[in-house]
Amino acid sequence: MIALAGLSLGELAAFVSDHLRSRGIDVVLVGGACICIYTDNKYRSFDLDFITTGMTSRQKIRTALAEINFTEEQRYFKNPETDYFVEFPSGPLAIGNEPPGEISTLSYQTGVLRLLSATDSVKDRLAAYYHWKDRQSLEQAVLVAGDHPVDLDEVQRWSAREGFAEEFESIRERFVLRNT
Repeated sequence: MIALAGLSLGELAAFVSDHLRSRGIDVVLVGGACICIYTDNKYRSFDLDFITTGMTSRQKIRTALAEINFTEEQRYFKNPETDYFVEFPSGPLAIGNEPPGEISTLSYQTGVLRLLSATDSVKDRLAAYYHWKDRQSLEQAVLVAGDHPVDLDEVQRWSAREGFAEEFESIRERFVLRNT
C-alpha cells in the first residue's frame, strides 16, 4: 500500500476511488473536493464526498476501506495518515433534479478519478446558492468558471429548469467576465 501522508486531495481521491472500483464499488467524486481540484486549492475542503453509482451496501464500503486503513467514525471514514476524510452522501448522483451531464476523469499516479465535470460542479454549487442562499457556494462556482471552461448556456438551461432563471440572470455577468 502507498503512504497516504502528503498526498494531495486529488491523489488521495484517485487512490480511494481506484481501490473501491477494484472491489466492485463504482463512485463519483462530488461536492467541495471537486471545487478544490478545479481551482487548484483556491478553495479548501478536507472531505471527499463520493456518490456510489450502483447498488452497494455500507458494509461492503466499510470492508473495502478497512483494507486501506480507513475506519468509520459516525458517518465519516478516516485514516490516521491523512487529514482528509471520506464520506458517502446518499444518492442518487444528481445535480438538483437532473443527473449530471458528463462525468470527467482525471489521472494521477495513484489512480483514475471520476468526478463531476467543471460545468456540473458549477451547477452543484449554484444549487446550494439558490436553495440555501449560501454565498460561499456562489463564490466557489465563480472560481471554477474562472479556471475552467464552463458551458454557461447549459448552466442557464439547468437554472431555469430548477426554477431559478431570474437568479441566474442576476449573477450571470460574474461568470461571463471570468469565463471569456
